Amino acid sequence: MKEKNKKGRELSGLSDRTAMKIGIGITILGLIFMAFGIWRGEMAVVFEKAVNICMECIGIG
Repeated sequence: MKEKNKKGRELSGLSDRTAMKIGIGITILGLIFMAFGIWRGEMAVVFEKAVNICMECIGIG
């Protein structure tokens, strides 16, 4: 069984500060990819597909 620290988390070898930096970096990277997708017009494509799926499930389309 792995050891746990005071907060009950498993010790992974990363400090809390390093883990927070990694989390913030991944969040920023995700936001950059979202902005790039919106810039390319992918949001409209995804919305159109969502509307079509909803209309098919309801039985209107």
